[in-house]
Amino acid sequence: MPTSPILPQLESIIQARKKDMPEGSYTAFLFRSGENEILKKIGEEAVEIIIAAKGEGNERLIYESADLIYHLLVLLAARGLHWEQVEVELARRFA
Repeated sequence: MPTSPILPQLESIIQARKKDMPEGSYTAFLFRSGENEILKKIGEEAVEIIIAAKGEGNERLIYESADLIYHLLVLLAARGLHWEQVEVELARRFA
């Protein structure tokens, strides 16, 4: 199990890609393509999670879950939101 806070690290990288928009960056491509493209990718990843859960095994489910979380972080960044806000909402629900 990873011991480093990977989601904040990933969010930081995504924010840097949004700011710098480097050529060849998939994240920058998503930002350039706009919210509809990001939403399309989230939908695709959600479907892939369902397919993986129904018959492709746990490794594939984990792989697709990582893809979904990444694309969700990109959407949050595109909207000027942060993962911490999601954590606050989760904490509020279970306090």
